[in-house]
Parts: sequence; structure tokens; C-alpha cells
Amino acid sequence: MLGRRQEINLQLTQLLDSALLIFCLWLAHFLRASIIPQFLPGLVEIPPVDKLYWIMAVVGPFTPLVLEARGFYSNLFHKTPAQSLRQLMEGLMIMGTIIGALVVFLKWEVPSRSVVLLAVMMAGLALIIREAVQRGKLRHQIASGKGREKVLIAGLASDMENFVEGLPAEQLASLEITARIDITCQPISALVEAMHQHSVARVIFAAQHVHFSKIEEAVQACETEGVEAWIAADFFQTAIARPTFDVMGGRLMLVFHSTPQISWALWAKEILDRVGAAVLLLLSAPVWILAMTGIRLSSTGPIFFRQERSGHYGKPFLMWKFRTMSLDAEARRAELETANEMSGPVFKITADPRIFPFGRWLRRMSIDELPQLLNVLRGEMSLVGPRPLPVYEIEKIEKHAQRRRLSVKPGLTCLWQITGRNGIRNFEEWVALDLQYIDNWSLWLDLKILAKTLPAVLRGVGAS
Repeated sequence: MLGRRQEINLQLTQLLDSALLIFCLWLAHFLRASIIPQFLPGLVEIPPVDKLYWIMAVVGPFTPLVLEARGFYSNLFHKTPAQSLRQLMEGLMIMGTIIGALVVFLKWEVPSRSVVLLAVMMAGLALIIREAVQRGKLRHQIASGKGREKVLIAGLASDMENFVEGLPAEQLASLEITARIDITCQPISALVEAMHQHSVARVIFAAQHVHFSKIEEAVQACETEGVEAWIAADFFQTAIARPTFDVMGGRLMLVFHSTPQISWALWAKEILDRVGAAVLLLLSAPVWILAMTGIRLSSTGPIFFRQERSGHYGKPFLMWKFRTMSLDAEARRAELETANEMSGPVFKITADPRIFPFGRWLRRMSIDELPQLLNVLRGEMSLVGPRPLPVYEIEKIEKHAQRRRLSVKPGLTCLWQITGRNGIRNFEEWVALDLQYIDNWSLWLDLKILAKTLPAVLRGVGAS
């Protein structure tokens, strides 16, 4: 969510500032104790750096909180350097008063006033530079339009216009409004079609003058799709989506989300994905050589197979696999349709005649999936998540509720994978496992699925 994301970004900025302040104290002591005396002999020797630890313990965590109270982290885009300097000086003066009070009342000692003064000057300069860099990145983001989240806006035309005009520049910079749907004169199907077309994760309702029943119908469409609905209202009842409050442009928003909320756990998942994929790529290098050699010797054609799959919110991406089928596999699919063992839009055959012998072994050991680690490194997939389906199969899904499996990143492994995918022949059962994963997601659940994946692979469970 945008408000939560900005809150996390603020916390990260404050952590960075804390680190900068502590580093400046250490650097000031190093300069005063080891460097400056070389140019100014005769200076009084100062106590070791451990005498500064109590100041670091106070300045590090509390200075960013004081700066936040003075508005130092607010209105970054429009704030002038002079305003930033004034807020910074006010914050540092307050911290100086706090340290002075600790010295007077608790008798804590400041080992060297010159170190503190030098640290204050360096810290002030470091924070001003950090803010200038951050402001420059924000302005570049606004100018380039890169890195924006695609969203839809729905409601009455005048309400949507007023809503967008009232958004602060910082929030507007992070959004790409792909379409505006006037739900007073357009059918809800137009909203659903726009969600599919633009692969959005969020619909923002600016519907102050729209009848409640119309808004409710639109929110239910978002709920079915697994897309977040942000509205300035508090009167909807949902069966799946969980309501939470957030703030956008000073307005209280009621958010209906049926996917995991942005949190530190999701950030940890992203880190786990990238680091885990990199480690697995290194460890599996000998297996890659074996697979590539075996494919080259046992079948004519390319080593890798690439196919357009539906990713997060249906966004297409090219998924990589080791090739396990003959070159005419796609052409022969039509003649095998009657042998399809899976209900719904998915096509699967246990003894698929298009798979050559070495490819069958690759599939049984799930080695054919290893190139998808590259997709994980690129951020298109996760280590754990619903398996990505081809775009043409997703287009055949008739029940919109089944598209909610697209509301999280697809993964290398999932509940369906470790349960034994050959034992599941009903697409609805497969989707039910994916939705069970989405509704109960936690970092611990991901770790448990990863831990069960290797034994499942070694046993050949779910091999196709």
C-alpha cells in the first residue's frame, strides 16, 4: 500500500540518518585523535572512542525522531534548502539541549567538546547532502516516469479530477494512472477489462458523488480479481478481502486487500528470493552442465525453452526452462487435446509422448525448472508462489475468482508442487491450494514450503 510503503521508506531513511550520525561521531573522534595532531602538534590527547558510546546511543536513535517532529522529512519535493537547514538546526539544537541536560543532571561526561562540534558540522552536511540526493532522485522519477506503480482511478469524472489534483507531488510521482473509469456511465465490466489490460495491483475510487451500490459492485469486482480497492468509505462488507485504513492525500482511505500487505516480512521475502536464487545458481552449476550436455546429445534443437507466462497481476514475462520436448511439441498439442487429464484451461498429460527420454528424467527431478532462477533474479518470479501459467491458458479462465492467484508473484514451488501435482487433476483444487497459500501467507510458510520441496523432488513427487 502506498501509505505503508512511504512509512517504510521514512523508517529506512531514519535508519540511514542514524547510521550517518553515529559514523560522523566516530569519524570526528578519529580525525581529532589521529589525523589533526599530525598537523597541529601539542594538542591535548583526548580519551578513547568508547567514552563517546553514550552520546552515540542518544544521538543515533533520537535525532531522527526530533527531526521528524520538526518536519525535516516532510514535503521533500517542494521544500527549499533554506527550510531544510532551518529544520536541521532546530533539531540539532534540541538534541544539544538534551545532551546538556544529561551532562548536568546525570553527571555524564563529554570527553571532548571539539569532537562533538566537529561531528555536528559533519553530520549536518551529511544530512543535507542525503536529502539533496533523495530530492534529486524524486525529481528524476517524476520527470522520467520510471518506477511508477500502475493504478486505475474509478468514480465520477469530476471527483477523479479533484482527487488527482489534490495528491502531493511525492505520492503522484509513484503512481502511473493508466486509465480513469467513470463507473456512473461505464459498466463494471469496463473496469475489469482495464484491470486485465493494464495489470494493475490497485484501483483507487474517487466516488464522492457515486451511489453506494455502484461503488460496492465495483469493489466486489476488485475483490474477485484479488486487486486492492482504495476508497474513501467505510460501509462495505467483504467475504475475502480484509479491510484496513490508510491515508492518501490527507484523505482517510478504507483498503480492501485480499493479498499480503506490504511489510518487513515481504521485504525479507524479496531479499530471500534474490539471495536464494543467486546461491542456488552457484550450487546447481554442475547440474546445469549435466542438463545442457544431456539435452544436446539426446535431442536436436535449442537447450532452453522460453514461453510467455502470466506473472504478477497477469503481466506477461518470458519464463525459462530446460527444453524437455521435441521441437514440434506445440504443433502436436492439438492432436493430444482429447488426452488432457486436467480440467479447466490447463493442459497436462502424465505420459506426454512429446517428451524425449532424457527430458522425462529432467522433469522427474524438476531439473527442467532450474533456469527459472534467472526469472527470480530478475524479479519476475519468487522462490515460492503459485506456478505461472501460459498467457493463453490464463485467457481461458472463466471464473474471475480464479484470477486471484495472479495477485502475488508466481513461484518456483508452491503448495501444489509439494502436495504432489500428479494427484491433482482438477483445476479448481489447484487454484484452491494457491488461494490457501495467498490467504495464509507468512515468511514462515515460505520457509516450510522450501524445506519440503527438496524431499518432494528427490522422491519424484509431482513429477510430470
